[in-house]
Amino acid sequence: QVASFQGVAIRSFCASPPHEHPEHGRLVYKGNLAKAVLGVRFFSYSTSIFNLFMMPYIMLKTGIEFESLLIQGAFYGLIGFFTFVTPVTLHFLTKGYVIRLYYKDEMDTYTAVTYNAILGEKVTVFHQKDVKIPSITKMFTTFYAKTKSMLVNPTLFPNPQDYHRLMGYDKSFFFNFEEEKEFSEKK
Repeated sequence: QVASFQGVAIRSFCASPPHEHPEHGRLVYKGNLAKAVLGVRFFSYSTSIFNLFMMPYIMLKTGIEFESLLIQGAFYGLIGFFTFVTPVTLHFLTKGYVIRLYYKDEMDTYTAVTYNAILGEKVTVFHQKDVKIPSITKMFTTFYAKTKSMLVNPTLFPNPQDYHRLMGYDKSFFFNFEEEKEFSEKK
C-alpha cells in the first residue's frame, strides 16, 4: 500500500494479507451495508439529542402552554416517545447485522463483528456447533450464534464454501429411521 503525505510517498508494510486479522483470523464475509447502518443510526441518535436540547428552547420561545397538567404531560410524552423510540427501534433491528465475519482455522472459531448501542464495534466469538438455524425464517435473522441473532447476506461471501461451512451445510446428514418410527407410533 502506498500513501502520499505532503508529496512524500510513504509505504506501509503489513505482515499479514489484507484479509487476515492477527487476532480473529481470515476474513470470510464483509457486509455491504455497514456504512449505511452506521450512518442511519448516527443520524437518528444525533437528531434525538438535538431534539432533547432544542425542545425546551422552542417551547419557551413559542409560548406554547397548556392549562391542563394532563395535556402538558401527554404532549411532552409524545415528543419524548418519538425522540427515544426511533433510535431504540433502529438499534433493535440492526444489532445483529454482521459487519465482518472472520474464521480462525487453528481454533475453529468464527468472530462476528457487529455494532453495539453506542455505535462501537462488538465482537462475538463462536464455534460452528453454536450456530442454530431458525426453523421459521425470520426477517432480521439468518442464524443464531449461541443465543445472539446474526444477519448475513449469503451472496456476499466471496467463497460460497465458507457460508456452507458456517451454516453446517457441509456436514453429512444422517436420518435415524428408529427415531422416526418411534415418533410416528406416538401419534
